[in-house]
Amino acid sequence: MATGAAVEFDFNHIPVPFAMRPGLRRLEPARVLLTPLTPGSPLAAEKRAIYQTGHSRQVRPGFDPGPALRAIAERSRVGAAAFFSLQDPPELAFEEDFAVLDGTDGTIPWLCVCLPSHWAPEDKLGLDFATLHGPVADNAALVSASSQLVALVTAGDCWERQVWTITPSSRFDQHPRRHARNPWPSMDDPDAFAAQCWLRAERQVFFPVGQGTRQAVFTIRVMLEPLTEAVQEPSQARRLHDALASMSQAVLAYKNLTAARAPLLRWLASRRGDPIS
Repeated sequence: MATGAAVEFDFNHIPVPFAMRPGLRRLEPARVLLTPLTPGSPLAAEKRAIYQTGHSRQVRPGFDPGPALRAIAERSRVGAAAFFSLQDPPELAFEEDFAVLDGTDGTIPWLCVCLPSHWAPEDKLGLDFATLHGPVADNAALVSASSQLVALVTAGDCWERQVWTITPSSRFDQHPRRHARNPWPSMDDPDAFAAQCWLRAERQVFFPVGQGTRQAVFTIRVMLEPLTEAVQEPSQARRLHDALASMSQAVLAYKNLTAARAPLLRWLASRRGDPIS
């Protein structure tokens, strides 16, 4: 793909009808491995640029991120000893961004984020889990279950979820104060429209910090692929179509898909074998 990050996304995990929900799946610890950042890739270039500004890290005064950094190193594919010998910071060693969730109070005391998806990490520091998800559309179930979710993901097991959207931007960094949203292309021709869109997916994982803490590391791996390359099978087009068609107006607005839904649905219908109407 053009941007240099492989998309690992299972369309079967897209809920239909679509709903904003945790979608957590338990992982075996051996499957929780971080992805080495490929030097010279577009993803690496964007992460390095943010790292060099000094804006990638936020930490609550008095919080020690040392245990979390050691836990991150343990999940490196090269092993902790090799990771520390390289002395690369997480921003320049891995595709993933990171945060810490503290199970004692449900807050986020540390973030190491270069590639946010239209949110500002500096605004999230120290917030509790419920407040953190306040801006999410159709969030009533998520917010009401906040304390249970925090307890679940900080209890020592490993968990995974996938999130996705469609975007007209091939940029990984989507910080709202660094970049304005790209406009959607012309909507007259569904094929031309889809050719200028990207599938933006995130693999999000929780794994325990351990070391006497009640903390979990939260990882975010952002992946981008041209939409026309990502949707290869009629079953994938059908799943994406049905999810988009069932989204509430609030979710469409939250994902910036309100204006794009109609041409996307027409294109996806053609890819799943339906006549274009």
